[in-house]
Amino acid sequence: MTVSTTAVLHSEWLKVRTLRGSLGSLLAVFVATVAITVLVFATVGRAESDGSDDPLFGAFYALDFGQIAALAFGATTVSAEYLDGALRVSLAAVPGRTLFYAAKMTVIGGCTLVVGTATTCTAFVAGQAFLGSDALGLGDPGALRACLGGGVYLTLMALFAAGLTAVLRSAVAVLSILVPLLLIVSFVVGDLAATAADLLPDRAGQQVLREHPVGSLGPWTGLAVTALWAALALLAGWWTVRRRDA
Repeated sequence: MTVSTTAVLHSEWLKVRTLRGSLGSLLAVFVATVAITVLVFATVGRAESDGSDDPLFGAFYALDFGQIAALAFGATTVSAEYLDGALRVSLAAVPGRTLFYAAKMTVIGGCTLVVGTATTCTAFVAGQAFLGSDALGLGDPGALRACLGGGVYLTLMALFAAGLTAVLRSAVAVLSILVPLLLIVSFVVGDLAATAADLLPDRAGQQVLREHPVGSLGPWTGLAVTALWAALALLAGWWTVRRRDA
């Protein structure tokens, strides 16, 4: 029996809608980022951008929280397949493992791109609304690129986590690796070896959020480096799904 690509995509979308962990993480990308942006800008008048004098980068201060939710979305959506034999049921319905894997990653990427872009645009506009005459607009240098590129960045991080989860089969394991990597290791490496830190997935991808990128990578080059990290994780996940028993 041949299963159509459209039917597989629809089934994966239904899984996202009905799994509370996945849907909750996806919604948290928007809620956490926008809520923290409003809270910070409303109380202190500007975001603290980790010592940066780039006001555009500071406008996306809360995206660090949103990216954790994006990682959780990618990880939990994949790890749900490894609970209570769900993967065996999925592969019985969709025998083609490549089609199954590609459809799942397409839905994860598509959902994150839509929500992520809405998140970055809303957070930017909401935060700047508190700055009066000092506010940036979408017409300012780099602003539109940052809003759109930020959505792509969140998408790549979700796919990065999803691919790793297909390898490790555990959202907890993946988040235990990635969250410290982004919140601790990235800063430690940055202090010790700035050139190496430029190639880490978060620091590279976040160049797109800056009006004036720092380090050795430009905004789109940095995003391409993050895309390479995601592509390698997705490739490893695909190989694992094809080779391992359900």
